[in-house]
Amino acid sequence: MSTPTRRLTVAQALVRFLSVQYTERDGVRHRLIAGTWGIFGHGNVAGLGQALLEAGENVMPFHQGRNEQSMVHAAVGHARHLDRLSAQAVTTSIGPGATNLVTGAALATINRIPVLLLPGDYFATRAADPLLQQLEHPTEADVSVNDTLRPVSRYFDRVTRPEALIPSALNAMRILADPAETGAVTLALPQDVQAEAYDWPEEFFAERVWRVRRPAPDPVELAAAVAAIRAAERPLIVAGGGIHHSKAEEALKALVDATGIPVASTQAGKGSLRHDHPADLGGIGHTGTAVSDDLARTADLVIGVGTRYTDFTTASGTLFRKPDVRFLNLNITGFDAHKLAARTLVCDARAGLEALTRELSGHRVSSAYEAEYRTGKERWERVVDAAFSAADENAVPTQTQLLGALDAVVGEDDVVINAAGSLPGDLHKLWRARGPRQYHLEYGYSCMGYEIPAAIGVQQAGPDTPVWALVGDGTYLMMPTEIVTAVQEGLPINLVLIQNHGYASIGGLSETVGGERFGTAYRYRAADGTFSGAPLPVDLAANAGSLGMDVLRAKTVRELREALAAARASDRPTCVYVETDTVNPAAPPTEAWWDVPVAEVASREAASTAREEYDRQVADRRRHL
Repeated sequence: MSTPTRRLTVAQALVRFLSVQYTERDGVRHRLIAGTWGIFGHGNVAGLGQALLEAGENVMPFHQGRNEQSMVHAAVGHARHLDRLSAQAVTTSIGPGATNLVTGAALATINRIPVLLLPGDYFATRAADPLLQQLEHPTEADVSVNDTLRPVSRYFDRVTRPEALIPSALNAMRILADPAETGAVTLALPQDVQAEAYDWPEEFFAERVWRVRRPAPDPVELAAAVAAIRAAERPLIVAGGGIHHSKAEEALKALVDATGIPVASTQAGKGSLRHDHPADLGGIGHTGTAVSDDLARTADLVIGVGTRYTDFTTASGTLFRKPDVRFLNLNITGFDAHKLAARTLVCDARAGLEALTRELSGHRVSSAYEAEYRTGKERWERVVDAAFSAADENAVPTQTQLLGALDAVVGEDDVVINAAGSLPGDLHKLWRARGPRQYHLEYGYSCMGYEIPAAIGVQQAGPDTPVWALVGDGTYLMMPTEIVTAVQEGLPINLVLIQNHGYASIGGLSETVGGERFGTAYRYRAADGTFSGAPLPVDLAANAGSLGMDVLRAKTVRELREALAAARASDRPTCVYVETDTVNPAAPPTEAWWDVPVAEVASREAASTAREEYDRQVADRRRHL
């Protein structure tokens, strides 16, 4: 008996296959590949381009991008907002279209976010050799520019025969849907193979459901974890992004309510508890709050939940100072769970937290410890109030006053997006997260240019969600192009565009490490050749308007409040443009160190002085063994 088949090109078969893939967790089903972003060139226009056209919007929605990197950012924003249960694909031509994917792929993989990359590739048959944009390697003829995607992909394959698509596509879906393995997945598609016909088994196009498991903790590991927590006098939970990915926020709250253990959060984990929960201490590490970092220095047990422990979280190995401090890491990946020589609880975040709550029944930290951190939290709230408030409503706003104005406008369902510059530090210290999805910081790769396309991805994932992309002038100049996409698709994203005439964050860092803000200001060259002349006359608001956004200019704190409220009420893509006060910044100082090596020898006094401070700080670094 013959197996039923369907004759399609490789590209047509791939689109049909992707259209019937689903994830399911807790009985809720999501489409695994919800749509495809694309920019077409000779490497994919006749293959995937034709296949997407033939399939139609009902089978595979298509989104037209302006930049290949930003298409990946949009897909990441979409997947993160949907707790990694739904992803998008991105198709490009060969050559620069493909290599432009690398930054976005690195961002996705570092942040553990699923995205499917479908770059075109050279002819598998070598019929045209070399073809336009082909990289010719003198000793490795099978290398193409797509090989640059190998180290930043969780799975990579070059599909050189039609029948090879079947196992490759199945492996790609497996990785995308697996919370312990997910990241960027790349299927490089030679352009001749995309257009080649094949008799596909009908079973390949059958609906598939990839169940997202919630692995429970091992009983032996669980018992050891419970014993460690019961023995600790000053435990501290470090909440990472894994809590959000697992939808474990309520489980975390239940554990904290039962035990009184305080919670500090990484950039990815902020919002795991509401800001007004008495045990929520805010951010931790180099950009953390005073209360979080003070408790971290004296903690005897650090309980990491869904965190990678980046150098910002550990203050480059100087934060957790108690001589006998120990670590307990709850993580779905053993790779992250074993960091800092920790006791491990390798399991789903929600399943693990629920198990800990059951096994810790009756246990609670001391009343003195609770009183200590609650008092510290109250002190820090006064710091936030001071940073957010403005004595003069007619003054030029500082960056923190801008955040205060936004804080007064947003609702619980709004999403605030940022990734790079000076804003991540201010947000991590000061933002009062009202819900689990409100605080959307990409700080695994801290990629300038992420915010605007990510806002588009979030808006696609949550059509009724007010979305704010907070962007400095440096980031805006790198990648404003997807504004056109937001206008084309009628997506009412809100862009808060902050003009501070240069790289404010790196300028400040440069000053502390002896770099004297060299090369960080957007100014004319002065007579001495340095960039220290007048600010450049760049009108970014006019640029945003020329790309189709409604633009509201705000010069004072009062005007800023009014503009933000108007933007939130608008049903059009809207830009609020503001030039902030950079002379009198109101951000509270850094509460913990970050290791950026300083020149060991230098003729300039600033660098020599910075090195002395560096040597003093680095002496506190330790390895947790």
